[in-house]
Amino acid sequence: MTRIGFLYTRLRAEEKYLLDEFEKLSGVEVVRINDGDSFFDINKLPEPVDVLFERSISYSRGLYISRIFEAHSVPVVNSSLVAERCGDKYVTSQLLAKNGIPTPSVLMAFDEESALRAVEAMGYPCVLKPVVGSWGRLLAKVDNRHMAESLIEHKATLGVNHQVFYIQEYINKPGRDIRAFVVGDQAICAIYRSSENWITNTARGGVATNCPITDEIAELCQRAARAVGGGLLALDLFETENGLTINEINHTMEFRNSITTTGVNIPQKMAEYVLENSAIHLPTFQPQG
Repeated sequence: MTRIGFLYTRLRAEEKYLLDEFEKLSGVEVVRINDGDSFFDINKLPEPVDVLFERSISYSRGLYISRIFEAHSVPVVNSSLVAERCGDKYVTSQLLAKNGIPTPSVLMAFDEESALRAVEAMGYPCVLKPVVGSWGRLLAKVDNRHMAESLIEHKATLGVNHQVFYIQEYINKPGRDIRAFVVGDQAICAIYRSSENWITNTARGGVATNCPITDEIAELCQRAARAVGGGLLALDLFETENGLTINEINHTMEFRNSITTTGVNIPQKMAEYVLENSAIHLPTFQPQG
């Protein structure tokens, strides 16, 4: 019997779909672990499971609980390393750039004056983003200096996490972007997300339609997935005059609007991947020094 730890914050539609698929797998026992209900002794394995499937809504909760399990040689899907690489937009952008993968230009700044200079250097319009966040929250399209001054001042007063200024090139999308779903390092399906708003997330009202997996999408997704470590990922791609570019990579992907749209049983493929990775054995964590 394979014991799969299922780490979650609350059971959204995606988590319910996934639990249904695990129930269909023979020889599998799912151990539900709510990330807010328990405390953890770092010297002890929290739960004797063969693999931990991390589905926390909270980036920090998922990251630290994953590390605790990994310290006791339990593999995690996705691993804490992949979560770190995808959960921080700077880290994702840096890895993509380092590996020669097309991605929008990024400037970083760490106080208000240098952030304003960076925005001016990037040119208008550009995009201000928090380095950690999802669902298109707290994104701002900056159209002129007056907006830049106001937005930078507001971010500076929001707290330490917003005093890291991530300034991204604005891509003039054709009213849509692409979300591709990756298992391992292979794109299994994709959707177009269309909206009159420049933010096309389905969580913000974007409409999903099927997007065929072209050779370009497949090759770019494979390269990007390998750059961050592979796993169960959702990649956001922009269409440009010079081809596709990777905007972000999500490590706890949502897919409720994409199963019927694509005709692909995404949660089934995810559950099978988690089961396959239960056979991986990690070395016990050894602190350095």
